Amino acid sequence: MAETRARIRVVNPNSNAAVTRGIDEALEPLRFADGPEIVCSTLEEGPFGIESEADVEGVTLPLRRLVEADNGSDAFVIACYSDPGLHLCREGTARPLFGIAECGVLTALARAERFGVVAISQRSIRRHLRYLRQMGLTERFAGERPLEMSVAQSAESGTLARLIEVGRELKNEDGADAVILGCAGMARHRRPLEHALGIPVIDPTQAAVTMALGAVRLARG
Repeated sequence: MAETRARIRVVNPNSNAAVTRGIDEALEPLRFADGPEIVCSTLEEGPFGIESEADVEGVTLPLRRLVEADNGSDAFVIACYSDPGLHLCREGTARPLFGIAECGVLTALARAERFGVVAISQRSIRRHLRYLRQMGLTERFAGERPLEMSVAQSAESGTLARLIEVGRELKNEDGADAVILGCAGMARHRRPLEHALGIPVIDPTQAAVTMALGAVRLARG
């Protein structure tokens, strides 16, 4: 009997379908004919944007239930830069599960000496800094600057000019050698932003799915 095609499930924990579509489009270069299926889904129970600690905590149990109920996926990616429910969900499955913040930072470390992060808002930064301290990586951290936008606004086409402005501040003033997009909603802007800045720009969802592809390939031999 032929082996079924592998599947990677990418979950947008907010309920904004436009963000999910942007993530799906950004992952197109990672799809290939004989590779795993990459399926992007929206957590309908989630808030319209994850922009506070309350939003993060509110989606952890729904994410855990989703992971536990999905017996058909070979790996999971939680597509929110706060990595909500990452460890809780890992307890609920034996399959590989990736958080985009963790993967985005690890990818940036492989590309540059010091990295910066573009946040959607100032209040996101404290949450991100706490996570970096837990990872023990603050010595390689150049800085983080906010767009001061909502998650929904960050996915819009007009956001690129503001991203370039903030990215140049991270590069020229903070000394960042690479920039991480600190929200899954910014995915569609990675390529033009990298062209404008002249340094690596990491879309953390692409980074996480790339790692998931490797894990699935190893698991299937």
